[in-house]
Amino acid sequence: MNGRRVDDPWGDLRAFTPARIALGRAGGSLPTAALLGFQAATAAARDAVWRELDLDRLEADLALLGRPVLRLASRATDRATFLRRPDLGRQLDAASAATLTGSAPVEGCDVAIIIGDGLSATAAQAHAPAVALALSELLQARGLRLGPLALVRQARVAVEDPIGAALGARAAIILLGERPGLGSADSLGAYLVFGPRPGRTDAERNCVSNIRPEGLHPAAAAELLGWLLGEALRRGLSGVDLKDERRLLDAR
Repeated sequence: MNGRRVDDPWGDLRAFTPARIALGRAGGSLPTAALLGFQAATAAARDAVWRELDLDRLEADLALLGRPVLRLASRATDRATFLRRPDLGRQLDAASAATLTGSAPVEGCDVAIIIGDGLSATAAQAHAPAVALALSELLQARGLRLGPLALVRQARVAVEDPIGAALGARAAIILLGERPGLGSADSLGAYLVFGPRPGRTDAERNCVSNIRPEGLHPAAAAELLGWLLGEALRRGLSGVDLKDERRLLDAR
């Protein structure tokens, strides 16, 4: 190139996205730095999937809630089973079902908040406490009754259904780790359902995803979830019939 510097036309764009674009090349391969970065992201995603939830630390992080905490588990007895058998992660084991039987509020509750590991215990450990604390404060300020806080090992989304039903909750919400991406191993998801009971479908749930400092900030997620839960309870529905209409309502 006659010694002239060639500007990278993608350089400015890389400042606006963590996506792996225009990584360059060394011969027919990736440059060493790009290759090592990819391998590190892959390792972080793998670790997030296989990591176990530290319930002692999680409960300590949630102590400010001042609410009873229930430690539960799905029918997936270990991480390998959880990954191979999603159906077992949607069901409570016998001991957890018995625990819930003796823990339900006499008059039920408006909202049951549940935290599970999902496909990234890293995300649940890092971000679920902040969301749960902020959301609980919002809901209680609106006079809503909260049930005991449930912490669930080897949890899939639909495990919120038997838990919410057992606690007599009008609505349930589960915070759990989403399938990690290459660069987002700590992405938390939140799924809420009105009238939780076994057999609810995904179309009857609302999902708020990518909750993490680099995505949807936990405080903003709690505000959105509080609005959705309030509307779900007011209108008696959730899922595809319930949308985030805050901007439309503010414009009126």
